Amino acid sequence: MQVLGSWSDNATISAIGGGKAGGLHRLHRGGFRVPDWTALGTDVCARFLAASPSTNVIDVTSAVDLDSALTAAEAMRAAIGATPLPSEIRALIAEAYDRLGAGPIAVRSSVAAEDGAEHSYAGQFDTFLNVHGLDAVLDRVRACWASAFSERSVRYAFADGKPRAVATAVVLQRLIAARASGVAFTANPISGASDELVISAVYGLGEGLVSGAVDADSVVVDKSSGAVLETVVGDKDRFYAPTDGQGLVVTEVDEPRRVEPTLSEAEIAEVTTLGRRVEETFGAPQDIEWAIDEDGLWLLQSRPITTAVGVPDGAILRGAGEDVPDAEQRIWDNSNIIESFSGVTSPLTYTTAADIYGRVYHGYAKSLRVPREQLRQTESWTSVLLGYFHGRVYYNLLHWYRMVGIAPGYPLNRKVLEAALGVDESLTDDIAKSLHPFTFRTPFAEARSRAITTVTYLRRLFGIDEMVERFMTDFYRVYDEYDTLDYTALSGEQAYAAYRRVDRDLVERWGPLMVLDAILLTCTGLMYLLTKLFLPKAPEWFLYAVVGPGADVESAEPARAMQAMAELVRADPDLTIVVNSMKPEQIYPALSAHPEFRTRVDEYIDRYGYRSLDELKLETPDLREDPASLFVMLRSALPAAPLSRGDDAEEYLDAHLGGIRRRIYERLRGKVSRCAAHRERLRFCRTRAFGMVKRMIRVMGRDLAERGVIDEFSDVFHLTVQELRGSFEGADTSGLRGLVVARKAQRARDSGLAAPARFVTVGSTFGRAELASQGWVPITDTPAAEAGTVLTGTPSGAGVAEGTAIVVDEPRDVAGGILVAYRTDPGWVAALPSAAALVIERGSPLTHVAIVARELGVPTVVQVKDVTKKIRTSTKIRVDGTNGTVTVLSEGDHHDAQ
Repeated sequence: MQVLGSWSDNATISAIGGGKAGGLHRLHRGGFRVPDWTALGTDVCARFLAASPSTNVIDVTSAVDLDSALTAAEAMRAAIGATPLPSEIRALIAEAYDRLGAGPIAVRSSVAAEDGAEHSYAGQFDTFLNVHGLDAVLDRVRACWASAFSERSVRYAFADGKPRAVATAVVLQRLIAARASGVAFTANPISGASDELVISAVYGLGEGLVSGAVDADSVVVDKSSGAVLETVVGDKDRFYAPTDGQGLVVTEVDEPRRVEPTLSEAEIAEVTTLGRRVEETFGAPQDIEWAIDEDGLWLLQSRPITTAVGVPDGAILRGAGEDVPDAEQRIWDNSNIIESFSGVTSPLTYTTAADIYGRVYHGYAKSLRVPREQLRQTESWTSVLLGYFHGRVYYNLLHWYRMVGIAPGYPLNRKVLEAALGVDESLTDDIAKSLHPFTFRTPFAEARSRAITTVTYLRRLFGIDEMVERFMTDFYRVYDEYDTLDYTALSGEQAYAAYRRVDRDLVERWGPLMVLDAILLTCTGLMYLLTKLFLPKAPEWFLYAVVGPGADVESAEPARAMQAMAELVRADPDLTIVVNSMKPEQIYPALSAHPEFRTRVDEYIDRYGYRSLDELKLETPDLREDPASLFVMLRSALPAAPLSRGDDAEEYLDAHLGGIRRRIYERLRGKVSRCAAHRERLRFCRTRAFGMVKRMIRVMGRDLAERGVIDEFSDVFHLTVQELRGSFEGADTSGLRGLVVARKAQRARDSGLAAPARFVTVGSTFGRAELASQGWVPITDTPAAEAGTVLTGTPSGAGVAEGTAIVVDEPRDVAGGILVAYRTDPGWVAALPSAAALVIERGSPLTHVAIVARELGVPTVVQVKDVTKKIRTSTKIRVDGTNGTVTVLSEGDHHDAQ
């Protein structure tokens, strides 16, 4: 037997020192300030137990049930208390105490199973603070040995098959006369966020914190930058302090101290810095005890965090996974991407979309005959065209400019791109000109490649109609095959095989079709220039209205079909009551009393069942899975509304342009309209494809739940597409539950944050504080706009309308009012016929819903900054879709729309 301490070798400490001694030893060896300590190894306790006839015959570890274990443990505690300490053990304890010098000490149990990576045994064994004198130390050491057999430690061990303690080491440590103390978790133990450090602090000794007797301050710090993210100041009406004798007491303090934070900014920074260093030393997130006295900061203990922070790497997705040089910027813009992926979006949807975008645009570059070497260069940015922050999807904007640079006409196309995406802020020319999609070894190689790409592009430009028709034929061949499958009869493996075939087939064909977007950018840009030349005084809304895809665009069909069903409902008073008064999820079953109308509903679902609100989000059920949203849209469409309010663009052209210039204009206009119609057809195909994939993923999700890989079917949406594929390709799935738990918790926190429309990051590492400084903050109330306030946006659909604003996050209860939304998606078109006007905070005049709104004659203004925060439901407003304004009216200031 020997006294252990910082001088002992690692092997000895690991073998007999126990968890606490092991942590102190590593802290000392790591160069941290640790109060002097000594330890009595498990061999000392074992010698004591072996010397006692009573303890030597009690078998604690072999008890097979809790009751027998508790009985044996009680007998062991009694025997330890009744057995005198042998002289050699008394001498060893005295030596360990003498090495610490005079003054109070702490006596702590140090069990081998304690403070481990798997089990903490937090609070299960005894700790004694403010211990004075050898006799008291002897008693406390014996009490620590006995605590290994306490009822709480036995119950803790039995709760989950944990190892049961027998021989216990004991640590003796010089007591710090702490002004403040606490714990620091180097990863957030609640959320599992590895980039956050959480500090809890109290006045006095930390025993008050861990026992719950004293209310602690809590500080959440961004680990990389040291910025304080959250602070909760506890009551300071008491703290834990030593008594004049042996022990501790809760001491009352003066009222003014209740509002003071325990730690200063400098002390928070010091604890944070030490926390990072300790984590680096131990190689894992740590739970660190610390104290501050008149000499500064001391580290008292460090142990692995064993709870929620055991989240696997990569559990919390952020950014685009791109390795960005330290000083290089990335611009993130949600513009019209929120039409497809609004609000908090699941990891499965985001990673599926990012994967498809990357492969499709790589295929696009390949189709334009970009040389092989340059094609490889595009792989570094086509795979990261999208980013993911706090559950929201963003354009990695600079790479989209690179993508536009593949086709000829970049200076003009990039301007049209900004209008198409709906970005609020144009890129400066200096930055835009530096964004090359790839580089060449020589100027000659660049010129040759550009010539080949230009010729290929022009061929596509003139042959785009035939190209689209071929694609549509191939698409519907694949779609018809897989849409008619009986998905209820498929196994998970069969659904996955079908998913992989469809994915490869369609993505491979879709890449070359992306040239249509480039052609539309080019032609729209030319249309813009020709309009400025022939019609220099044309209003802003005119260009967007004049290049529509035509009134018979396929994507407007659901709106017309919905209006036809609404006419049937209006003609039947009983049916009107059912649709208007019942909950949406109750309406479909109730239609059994209206078989004729139910047949019409079934026909709609059969034809458009792949559609839904947020229809590109895989987690959102379609109409076949949940028809309730159909009745939300139907209820909105019930007020009679004309499907057309006149073609203002045509009238403007007739009045201002004729002759040869009109023929030239119409020639280009026809090309743009055909391309716009093709684009709408392709987007309709995309919606159908996602609907088909949704059904396959639901089969796979149910299969994973049945196999026990995830807890419930819906957990599949918290996986990435790579993790989902791995689940059917032999990858280790044991960690998926932990991933799901962490991502669910993260989603709950993310939903409470406001998402800025645009922000910038520098380099690859950016913490929560950096994002918060650019608008990622908790949602707070914004004062409502007062009467007379005029909000400006981009005119998108001509006309003026006045009415009551209805601010919604889905098309419900819009009937007769003005629909105001942060964003929309193609699933909203069914509600448009009943809206007096449409106001969208984000999105561009070229988005799907804006196009359909123009075809239906609904006055529309888009890109109205903060409109959903400043306008409240029931506010009277005037929408001027011609000039792009939204005016707040007083109750009496209401006139007929002009």
